[in-house]
Amino acid sequence: MNEVKRFVFSNPGCSAQSIVAFLSLDKNMKNHGLTPRKIGSFIPRYLRQDVTWWHDHRAGRRVYGPVQDKTTAS
Repeated sequence: MNEVKRFVFSNPGCSAQSIVAFLSLDKNMKNHGLTPRKIGSFIPRYLRQDVTWWHDHRAGRRVYGPVQDKTTAS
């Protein structure tokens, strides 16, 4: 969970595919059955307070980024 949050915070606007690639290749989680679909359901369920998503219409997929603090949002 912390690895996903750390990756999204350092790469705002990343896709579920890039998160899976990071976890599979860089964190050596190749045999854990991670898919973009699983990441896409994991983030809203467990990281709702910290990570949000929006639809990238050009690419046709969800992209993820940190939730803005409500006190600093304009």
